[in-house]
Amino acid sequence: MSRIKDLQKNLFGGTTSNARQFGMIFTLVAIVVLFQILTDGLTLRSDNLIALFNQNSYILILAIGMLMVIVAGHIDLSVGSIAAFTGILVAKSMAEWSLPWPVAILFGLAIGAIIGAWQGFWVAYIGVPAFIVTLAGMLLFRGGNQFIGNANTIAVPEGFRVIGSGFLPEVGPNTGYNNLTLLLGLAACVAVVWRELQARKTRREMDAEPAPMWISVLRMAVMVGVIVFASLRFASGRVGTSFPVSGIILVALVLAYSFYTRNTAAGRHIYAVGGNSRAAELSGVKLKRVNFFVMMNMAVLASLAGMIFVARSAASGPQDGNGWELDAIAAVFIGGAAVSGGIGTISGSIVGGLVMAVLNNGLQLLGVGTDRVQIIKGLVLLLAVALDVYNKKQGKFSIIGSLTRSFRRDTPTTPTAPPDADRETARTAVPS
Repeated sequence: MSRIKDLQKNLFGGTTSNARQFGMIFTLVAIVVLFQILTDGLTLRSDNLIALFNQNSYILILAIGMLMVIVAGHIDLSVGSIAAFTGILVAKSMAEWSLPWPVAILFGLAIGAIIGAWQGFWVAYIGVPAFIVTLAGMLLFRGGNQFIGNANTIAVPEGFRVIGSGFLPEVGPNTGYNNLTLLLGLAACVAVVWRELQARKTRREMDAEPAPMWISVLRMAVMVGVIVFASLRFASGRVGTSFPVSGIILVALVLAYSFYTRNTAAGRHIYAVGGNSRAAELSGVKLKRVNFFVMMNMAVLASLAGMIFVARSAASGPQDGNGWELDAIAAVFIGGAAVSGGIGTISGSIVGGLVMAVLNNGLQLLGVGTDRVQIIKGLVLLLAVALDVYNKKQGKFSIIGSLTRSFRRDTPTTPTAPPDADRETARTAVPS
């Protein structure tokens, strides 16, 4: 009985911030297993997994930026249009202006930074709500895409396509697998074990009791098992395919932004602003700078996502980016972010995006039409969140509530301060 209590406390939403992430992963695994059964094994075939990852990597990249926007208490409706606008300009720069594709990628990121600075200025310094600013941006940049491209498609060169449709190359001896993918999986396994052991060491150094060793072993076994299985699937695809280059970009972004949001003062300030902007300001957080950054960062990631999609499609077109903002927002909320801001994780948003991707893929494998897929996805999102909110209000078990309980302990506490509150008192709301 004590072991069951230890499992509930330390693995499923107790005292560590990792608990929420594991709960979301188990939810994703359950959906995968369901569709694996319903599709007679098609879901976990190597070619299907590789295609699923390639088809959704740009949405997962958008989810990273959208998480930070929503945590800060905003919303961004313009990401699909920004992606399309950047895509058409980058394609045109290579086709008509003869820019080398590496330079064109930098050009595209610069476009995103300029657009983000424009929208961030209106939100942070003029005070126009992000909903209105990005709604205007959605119309502005969608029209810009069609005006510049004359509603035509523009092809991109072979070198540029690598970022969207390329794979890790074949190197080393013939093992029947892609060796670089296997090495990548091995590195991920080592990182999981190292992180768990470091977490235990840190807790001991702080005179805090670490989780029972068997809990840590179980956690490591689950994560390593998932990584090994995925690595073998990606490495055993048909010749010429392996882990996608877009996946490498996504993994790098997830690691970088997870570190930024968890381990830097600037990253924690985003949570403080979303939790209680008044207390955060009294604590010395520069609200305008935070709001400007999250909007600008979102536009840069939208530009990157647009370029990856264009590279995968081999051309930029007038319909690129349609509905992307809705998929990114859905991924963030399914991943456990709070509508009011202040709560959410990068990894949770990625898992939320994978849940929607697997749902979409599984329904397509079952032969469900696109119209009904959209209906089902919308209903699943609405009912899942509505049921969870209802259970929280009734004091019953709440999936999102239990999975984010431990995360709230790590989030900077920002109690509401009265207008005349002492500035020094409020400064304790945000850790340095």
